[in-house]
Amino acid sequence: MKGLRIIVLAKQVPDTRNVGKDAMKADGTVNRAVLPAIFNPEDLNALELALRVKDEIPGTTITILTMGPGRAAEIIREGLYRGADGGILLTDRAFAGSDTLATSYALSQAIKEMGEFDLIIAGRQAIDGDTAQVGPQVAEKLGLFQVTYVEAVLKIEKTKITVRRRLDNGVETVKAPLPLLLTVNSTAPDCRSRNAKLLMKYKHARTVTERQAATEDYLYLYDSRPFLNIHEMTVNEIKSEADQLGLLGSPTKVKRIENVILQAKDAKKLTAADKGINDLMKELIDSHVIG
Repeated sequence: MKGLRIIVLAKQVPDTRNVGKDAMKADGTVNRAVLPAIFNPEDLNALELALRVKDEIPGTTITILTMGPGRAAEIIREGLYRGADGGILLTDRAFAGSDTLATSYALSQAIKEMGEFDLIIAGRQAIDGDTAQVGPQVAEKLGLFQVTYVEAVLKIEKTKITVRRRLDNGVETVKAPLPLLLTVNSTAPDCRSRNAKLLMKYKHARTVTERQAATEDYLYLYDSRPFLNIHEMTVNEIKSEADQLGLLGSPTKVKRIENVILQAKDAKKLTAADKGINDLMKELIDSHVIG
């Protein structure tokens, strides 16, 4: 069969897995300056799923689509180093403050401008929001079938695909028609490492904004090596309604944020005697940890 055209939805996120006391600002927002920006973990699982399809079906192409500020181009490069064929950065101040509804709207409008595709693959959820809403909302806005919680592609035929889903109480095998959107669990295989040859090939891949801000003189490369050009797509390049973008298009309102930081305290050593166990239980009950 002919190669598939795959779009991988990916997001650059603050690493919320290792937060400290300075991770939140006084107003309850994330202090991104003290948290490293990383490739959203489940989006890496989604990329690996796409790469395995590419390994199986010659001629398959993978394009990474991400929405964010200029620095988010870094995850497109990370995808190129692992085997993706290209990437698009959807970036504009008009997208600032987007919740999942506005984000899925902007992504779906960008996908319409990208042309025909066979498969969209996204991570189940991002670690900075944990909503698992963007992928399914994109599918709804594009009128696509969707399968969520995917951990493996079992079979690909000309017009349909068979996948395995990981559910709370077991697994489920699903067959669905193409084109299709999949969201991928962390139970899917981890993404492969960077490829040394691809790293050398794409290490100078840049968006036009990055090239304008760069101090190195590599401009000559971008005419002779067009694969180094990471396309930036702005609000002017998608057909969209202004009141559905950014803060205007985001009905989600945060009522209250509580900053809870768990910190280790002095260790307590217990004896094997009943008194030690009873004292611990009393302390836990008195502090409302249990009971």
